Amino acid sequence: MTEKPLILVTNDDGINAPGIRTLINIMNTIGNVVVVAPDSPQSGMGHAITVDATLYVNKVTIDNGPQTEYRCSGTPADCVKLAIRELLDRKPDLCVSGINHGSNASINVIYSGTMSAAVEAGIEGIPAIGFSLLDYSWDADFQASEAFVKRITKEVLNNKLPKDTVLNVNIPNIPEKDIKGIKVCRQARGNWVEAFDKRVNPTGKDYYWLSGKFVNLDGGKDTDEYALENGYISVVPTQFDLTAYSAIKTINNWNFNDPN
Repeated sequence: MTEKPLILVTNDDGINAPGIRTLINIMNTIGNVVVVAPDSPQSGMGHAITVDATLYVNKVTIDNGPQTEYRCSGTPADCVKLAIRELLDRKPDLCVSGINHGSNASINVIYSGTMSAAVEAGIEGIPAIGFSLLDYSWDADFQASEAFVKRITKEVLNNKLPKDTVLNVNIPNIPEKDIKGIKVCRQARGNWVEAFDKRVNPTGKDYYWLSGKFVNLDGGKDTDEYALENGYISVVPTQFDLTAYSAIKTINNWNFNDPN
């Protein structure tokens, strides 16, 4: 690519989050950057879109970088849709989402606003990557991840991605010198064992706080969870066709047309 690529940057932690500010700085060394990100945290929103409320987008200046930035009142998926349909004069060459504060490995990808933004770009035929650091703290240190984020981004730009595929990249929260490398993995089978903390407000009305613990149900050494636990960055090629192709033959043998 002779001209600088046009890179769309978004996230789910909000436009002021340290993770996205780090990602913007990295992308500024690679291409021309346009940021369209939520005006407030949208973690756990999955692929939600706004259909029953108005959306607002404001051009903003947050730091002295060369990027163009927009603050959006909607979800991460809304941000990508608005960027493509209203704010950009052409499709971006790449969409990067993150860097998320916290893991999006294993089943977390289903709930992730970070990854849903990347998937939305992928649906539009735009190469896309979701980046996450395994540190939920607002003050997380992203320095150790910077060189790897840049390397992975350049590889995607140079090699393209398979059709209908986006990358889910998770980075262990360890010093850069301790990161052993990058592993292409499959998504580990796991789930959250959830609980609700029931409380009563001053007016006597019940309310709940969601809590839970992630359980890795997968002993495989080719998974994202295994890679992360062993000091590697995990890269999971992720598709948005949810068809269970292996089940089609079995279910076709069911007698759906029997009125009894």
